[in-house]
Amino acid sequence: QVQLVESGGGLVQAGGSLRLSCVASGGTFSRYAMGWFRQAPGNEREFVATIAWFRLSYYGDSVKGRFTISRDNHKNTVYLQMNSLRPEDTAVYYCAYDSQYSGRYDQLGEYDYWGQGTQVTVSS
Repeated sequence: QVQLVESGGGLVQAGGSLRLSCVASGGTFSRYAMGWFRQAPGNEREFVATIAWFRLSYYGDSVKGRFTISRDNHKNTVYLQMNSLRPEDTAVYYCAYDSQYSGRYDQLGEYDYWGQGTQVTVSS
């Protein structure tokens, strides 16, 4: 059983930055992909970014050029550096564990385990 714990969310003004962290336990972190999704009230959960164990990464169109995903396999941790934040980035951010790596990295069903989420609020 894999457990994921996110941290780093909070309140920030538009144009500011935050770094989210997600620590994984109970799985072989260094051999699997990790992803970040987000969900705003009334919206579906949306793909943000993913990174494979060999560090190939992909991003959702709305965050390209502003967000950066990275990982530290020694610490079993994946990060999401968020810059130039906008009010529309306000959401609960979830990290997720992908043991399948079938290429459907932007699909919810690709991921086996999810964290509890961390709230990010961007004020205008």
